[in-house]
Amino acid sequence: GVRIITLALADASTSRVTGGFKQETCLLLGATGVGKTLLLKRLQNILCTRELESTPPTLPTVGTNLTDLTLKKKKVTVRELGGCMGPIWPSYFKDCSFFVVDSANTAQISSSCIQLLSILSAESLHNAPVLILFNKRDMPCIMSLTEIKSLFRMDDIIASATQPITVLEMSARSGEGLKEVMSWLESVAVK
Repeated sequence: GVRIITLALADASTSRVTGGFKQETCLLLGATGVGKTLLLKRLQNILCTRELESTPPTLPTVGTNLTDLTLKKKKVTVRELGGCMGPIWPSYFKDCSFFVVDSANTAQISSSCIQLLSILSAESLHNAPVLILFNKRDMPCIMSLTEIKSLFRMDDIIASATQPITVLEMSARSGEGLKEVMSWLESVAVK
C-alpha cells in the first residue's frame, strides 16, 4: 500500500483522482487524546505489513494529518483533524467521518456527545456515512459500554440521523476492532 503522511493546513477536502482511482476523503474526528493518531498509525501498519506491531509513539495532532490508504484497489484519504481544531471542523466536512470517543474518560463523555451531535447535524454531512468508535475498551473503565451508549442516547441518535451510522467498540492500542474499522472503510470507499 501507498503510505503518505503530510502535515497540511490548507483545505483539501475535495475528492482527488490519482492513478486512475477517485480518492474519497474521510475525516477522523474526536476530542484531544481519544486515540485518533494511534488508530491511523495502526491502520497504516496493518495495510503495509499485515501485522500488529508494538504500540507506536504518538503526539497530539496540531493542525491536520493526511494519510492515504489503499484498500483492495480503493483509495481513501483519511484527514485527521486535531481535537483542538473542533471549532473549524465543519469547514472540512465532506464524504464520510470517523468520530472517536475515549470510552475510558468519563469526564469527556458529555463534551464528546455535543461534538457528535454537531457533526451529525451539519448540512454537508447530511448523507455522509459516519462511524462512531468507542475507543480504549482495553482500559479500566468506570462505566460499561451500555451505560456510555445510554448517556449518548445512541439509539435515539441513530433513529433520528439522516446519514448511515455505524457504532463499533475498539482498542487502537491492543488492535481489537481494527478489522471491523477496515471493513467499514472498504464499504464506504469509492470504487
